[in-house]
Amino acid sequence: MNTKSITDREERKEAKRAARKEAPPKAKRESGVARGSMKKKVKKVVKGQRKR
Repeated sequence: MNTKSITDREERKEAKRAARKEAPPKAKRESGVARGSMKKKVKKVVKGQRKR
């Protein structure tokens, strides 16, 4: 929702709340989909002797 045109903070808050209420509910996360800290970490490349 674009609220750049509304200058009054309270008015903008009310508009955002109303829009949030009207918006369709978000779908639940599918099972098996890792979030944030549960994701597999990428292994860092070890620094050592360089190949010339």
